[in-house]
Amino acid sequence: MSSSKIDPHVLKTALVLAVGVMAVVFDTTIVSVALHTLAHELGTTVATIQWVTTGYLLALGVSVPLSTWALGRFGGKRVWMFALAVFLLGSLGSSLAWDVGSLIGWRVVQGIGGGLMLPVMATLVFQAAKGKALGRTATWVALPALLGPILGPLIGGAIVTNLSWRFMFWVNVPFCVAGLILAGLYLAKDAVPATRPRLDVWGLVLLAPGIAAIVLALSNAGGAAGFNQTDVIAPLVIGVVLLVAFTLYALRRSEPLVDIRLLAVRSVGSSSSVLFLSGFALYGAMLLLPLYYMEVRGTSALAAGLILVPQGIGTLISRQIAGPLTDRLGARSIAAVGFVIVAAATVPFSFVSATSSDWLLALWLLVRGIGLGAVTMPVMTAAYVGLQHEQVAHSSVLTRIAQQVGGSFGTAVLAVILQYALTAGGATDLVGAFHIAFWWATGFAVVAMVLCAWLPGRRQVAEAAAAAAGPAAQEVTPARA
Repeated sequence: MSSSKIDPHVLKTALVLAVGVMAVVFDTTIVSVALHTLAHELGTTVATIQWVTTGYLLALGVSVPLSTWALGRFGGKRVWMFALAVFLLGSLGSSLAWDVGSLIGWRVVQGIGGGLMLPVMATLVFQAAKGKALGRTATWVALPALLGPILGPLIGGAIVTNLSWRFMFWVNVPFCVAGLILAGLYLAKDAVPATRPRLDVWGLVLLAPGIAAIVLALSNAGGAAGFNQTDVIAPLVIGVVLLVAFTLYALRRSEPLVDIRLLAVRSVGSSSSVLFLSGFALYGAMLLLPLYYMEVRGTSALAAGLILVPQGIGTLISRQIAGPLTDRLGARSIAAVGFVIVAAATVPFSFVSATSSDWLLALWLLVRGIGLGAVTMPVMTAAYVGLQHEQVAHSSVLTRIAQQVGGSFGTAVLAVILQYALTAGGATDLVGAFHIAFWWATGFAVVAMVLCAWLPGRRQVAEAAAAAAGPAAQEVTPARA
């Protein structure tokens, strides 16, 4: 078993990269609470302003697959600093946008930078870890994602309430500038590659539009018609066809853009599956919770952000426990317990009323956050158990795609369930509709808990740790299925 502490070099790398990626995480959560304000300030409709988010997500999905080729071609430090500079440029452009069209365009630029940064951060940190103390390493990789839901809505709500919307994008600038300086000073220099990989153009042509089409379809599925509309069905079918075509194409190539064959490795396949399904249990519920407080209890966006802080605190608390335990016990048991806690803490929201105790709900949010942290750490760690050095970048992309598409699917499905409960599902009032949607979120968490049985357990972690501790630390054999 791995009981070693995280290597200081790995910790330094994680902290340097975390500073830059905080800009991406804060940006996403801050903008999400300000769409109605943006629509009013820019004199456009809510449907149009949604493209501020949709355009960003589409660009994110398109650029994620490029990270594997870019890392091999240019090196991690160069790619990281380039991506961070692109995100900084997009942030400055967004803050100076003169109309809704220019804002959407600059958000696309941000998405390109952010789409590269997220998998590159995971790749660089886990490559530096060389298979050792992966659970402890994951606690630092996930830190920005845990802080974002706590501080992002608060910062966004405060800016919307007291300042111009343009300051939402200026929040990113200090993180980007500091991240560039720290990366230039402290990230290891890129080694000269023995061979420079060629870009798999056909793979990119199939995979990137496929992801974008699916994300676009799911972004359109939140309306009254749900999935039963042309602008959902058409891109969804196109996206699935392109992904199937990419899979068949990649299986025949020796060096595809993204090595789809890694899904046959237990660690990667299981974590990708759980990450996809967790989008229903975790991200979908993250749509329901603020909506419940704003629509049922009449709170403002800022107040809803404040109310959800206990959930973020709970996630931070369990982060310190789940990482070391994952190194000892494997991802399977820890993630399963996490999903049980998430499900149990979601059930009370299936019975709430407009007058339920705020303090009691805050307590359940704290417990739910503890469950979220217990899920996030092990599943992220599982994706890298027993992988060879060059496989880490491909695993980062596969798990990132699974997480993004699963989150979009989960959000869309629960939005449709809520809408159906309000119209044709038999709910007599708004509160009843939320009860139905929260029951579905609970059910998805239970299903994800069952799927955790496929994740690596104690034996796989022990084997990978023993191999990583040997003289050939970077020639680790993939974990057995």
